[in-house]
Amino acid sequence: MLEMIKELCSLPGISGREEKVREYIISKIDGYCEYKVDNLGNIIAFKKGTDPASKKVMIDAHMDEVGMIVTGIDSDGFIKFEQVGSVDSRVIIGRNVLVGDKGIPGVLGIKPIHLIKKDEEGNIPKNDDLYIDIGAANKEEAEKAVSLGDYIVFESDFVEFGSGFIKSKAIDDRAGCAVLIDIIRSDIPYDCLFSFTVQEEIGTRGAAAAAFDIDPDYAIVVESTTAADINDAKGEDRVCVCGEGCAVSFMDRGTVYSRDLYTRALDAAKELGIKAQYKTRVAGGNNARSIHKSRGGVKTLTLSIPTRYIHSPCCVCKYEDIESVKALVCAMAERLAK
Repeated sequence: MLEMIKELCSLPGISGREEKVREYIISKIDGYCEYKVDNLGNIIAFKKGTDPASKKVMIDAHMDEVGMIVTGIDSDGFIKFEQVGSVDSRVIIGRNVLVGDKGIPGVLGIKPIHLIKKDEEGNIPKNDDLYIDIGAANKEEAEKAVSLGDYIVFESDFVEFGSGFIKSKAIDDRAGCAVLIDIIRSDIPYDCLFSFTVQEEIGTRGAAAAAFDIDPDYAIVVESTTAADINDAKGEDRVCVCGEGCAVSFMDRGTVYSRDLYTRALDAAKELGIKAQYKTRVAGGNNARSIHKSRGGVKTLTLSIPTRYIHSPCCVCKYEDIESVKALVCAMAERLAK
């Protein structure tokens, strides 16, 4: 599974441009399940278990990552852009990026410090203050390499470091995709449906279509969530902690979760010796917000990988937490299916 996470994280796939991620996933699940690709680009897969399920269970992870899109090229050949998804401009200044299908290398630049006015000092830069330098001499030269609407992704090596940590772009939610692939490629006790969804980062759009199509009784969303276990954060502000296992949500900005599923997940983790923890802040959101409102309503559970520096070029998580998430997903899918 670690090798799959590495390969998935290396692929470009901002919201709406998930095709390379989709192709990779299909190459890994083909022959292990039945699957289709819907009009939005979601992969919907059916894995036959040893026994038929009494209830229809949907397990979801999203394929897209945050990034940017080209909106203009100025006279000096610098690229202007808009964000795709929520990206903190403070963490991207000076970072390497790749532009478009050709992977044109670029650097995110900003007005140099000696040109900053006194009243601008300390301001958080806005998109209009930033640009991407691809080394073009002028607009005409840049236009030969880049077009309006080209996607932009962070260039970030996958690194294993410390006591079982990994660092990469797009751990949110390629690690979740790897969990689903790994389950599909294994033997499962009950029939189950899986969705690899598009456009989560810009409004959980793919999940709305996938949930309507599948019409599940229960849904398990496999996600990455903010781990703020850093020096200045105390108590519930830490949200969750790397190394303490799967983070189970009771509420976020998009969903009030089924209390029944929330308590059952924590009870199952305790019973089976799976590391699990509370997500202690009502913050963020994920595909659950669209899934739980689909059709007549779906009882939904989110199980998350604690991830530091989420939505940045350098997301950090612990591999053992991904394994804990997978173990609890499998346990809950089996219990809900029967």
